[in-house]
Amino acid sequence: MSVVTTVLKVSLFMALAGLLVNYWLANKQYVFTKEDVAEIARQYAGQDHEQAFNNIVVELRKRYPGHILPDEDLQWVFVNAGGWMGSMCLLHGSLSEYVLLFGTAVDTGGHSGRYWAEISDTIISGTFRQWKEGTTKSQLHYPGETLVHGVGEATAVQWSSGTWMVEYGRGFIPSTLGFALADTLFSTLDAMTLLQTAHIYCKALLLETWGTLEHYGLLW
Repeated sequence: MSVVTTVLKVSLFMALAGLLVNYWLANKQYVFTKEDVAEIARQYAGQDHEQAFNNIVVELRKRYPGHILPDEDLQWVFVNAGGWMGSMCLLHGSLSEYVLLFGTAVDTGGHSGRYWAEISDTIISGTFRQWKEGTTKSQLHYPGETLVHGVGEATAVQWSSGTWMVEYGRGFIPSTLGFALADTLFSTLDAMTLLQTAHIYCKALLLETWGTLEHYGLLW
C-alpha cells in the first residue's frame, strides 16, 4: 500500500469521523446551558471566591441533581497549558460537556488553545485580559462578565493573581485534552497532575454513565 493511499484513507476516515461527531453534537440533548451556568455564577461575582464557589456548587446541585460530583470527589488540580498555569476543580464532565471552577493565585497568561468546543467563563474575582486573533488591541474583563470562546477560535489570555471564574464547555470534550495536558506531558513532566486529572475526569464520566443507565432503567 502506497503512502499516498494510506494518507487518503486516514484523511477519509478522519473526515467521516468528524461528520459523525458533528451530527451527534448537533442532535443530542445537553444537561446544561451556558446562560444558566453564567446566571448562577453572576449572583456571586465580586464576593470572596471561596465562599462564592461553595454557594455556586450548592446552586448547581439544586438545579442539576445527580450531575455534579459529590464533595469527596471535588479536588483542585494544577493545569499547565499554552504557557500559563492555573488550577481547576471539575464539577461535571462528560463526552460533550463540562463545568469547572478555574483560576490562578499568581499572574499568568499565554495561548488560549483552539478547541472543538465552545467555552464560556464567568468571572467571580480578579481580571481577565483577552487579545483576540486578528486584532491589535486587548480587552480587560471584570467580575460579573462572561466571555465566550467559540469553536476553533484562538486568543491570547492573561489573568491577574486572584482571578477565579466558573467555566462551562460544550462540544467534543476529549478533543480539548490534548491542549490541556500538552505542557504537563512535554514540559513540566508532572505525572501526579496528569494522573489526578485523568482520575477525576474518569469519575465524572462514570457518574454520568451510571446516571444515564439509571434513567433508562438499565440498572437492577
